[in-house]
Amino acid sequence: MHAHDHGGGGPTRVLKISLGVTLAYIVLLVVAGLRSHSLALLSEAGHNLSDFLALLLSLVAVYFQSRPASSTKTYGYHRAGVLAALVNAGSLVAVSFFIFYEAVRRLQHPEHVQAAIMMWVAAAGVVMNGAIALLLYRSGGDVNIRSALLHEVGDTLSTAAVIFGGWAILLTGNNWIDSALSLAIGTLILWSGYGIVRETLNILLEGTPRGMKLERVASAIRAIEGVNDVHDLHVWSIGSETHALSCHISIADIPPSVSERILRDVKSCLHQNFRIDHTTIQFEHVICEVAHGCVMPVAESVSHHHHGHQH
Repeated sequence: MHAHDHGGGGPTRVLKISLGVTLAYIVLLVVAGLRSHSLALLSEAGHNLSDFLALLLSLVAVYFQSRPASSTKTYGYHRAGVLAALVNAGSLVAVSFFIFYEAVRRLQHPEHVQAAIMMWVAAAGVVMNGAIALLLYRSGGDVNIRSALLHEVGDTLSTAAVIFGGWAILLTGNNWIDSALSLAIGTLILWSGYGIVRETLNILLEGTPRGMKLERVASAIRAIEGVNDVHDLHVWSIGSETHALSCHISIADIPPSVSERILRDVKSCLHQNFRIDHTTIQFEHVICEVAHGCVMPVAESVSHHHHGHQH
């Protein structure tokens, strides 16, 4: 899992506790939502069900990510967590559209809502979601745990809104407030889901890691003594916290012992400044015939006849 390799310990225990508590709360929300005719509480049940799936997927992903690499999965199972986060975010988007549909239907045909039940159940939810969010926050920051954390934070906020909604219904007697709250909760679910879909797709499409600028990486490498130029530079993520890099570096015609020092400096710079540890660096001292547009196809790479020194 890289930097969070508490594979079994931390996250797994937190996720198991969170799963149990969330499931109990979903049952409470459904029962209370049906008894009080509150769509906001039933929306919260949907929101929490998506959380339950998120936590379950995260648990499965943590298990996969802690499995060692093999000859067929040479990078291990880092992408399992990313896939889990993508599926989970997709489920969030689906839940939000269902809530929109129900809320619009309720606005057209309002139902009487028992606001007191709404408020008590929501208050219990704020305490529970807040506690789970705190546990997840303290247990690590890969995209998979972060997606579960985002759900919990969103839940805490939307459940707090339900308390205010119940209070407003008690004061004014306006039952449409319940449907309006549901629309707000649906929008929150959609927004958090979209952010995770975007990040996970970037990882799966081998995009440059979030917050990393390729130009900055290139100029940091060029600043190292002995490096004449860098090209064919690629940076991507294997998992949410594990980044990889490959590049061609032009150096003078020097003995291997000297080039070894340059390689060490480059790797140290990448580790310290960009948290990149998986590197494939090819040294050249002749002009690369495809230099500043080094291309990927096999035919082209076969015709690379440089003095190569790969690590």
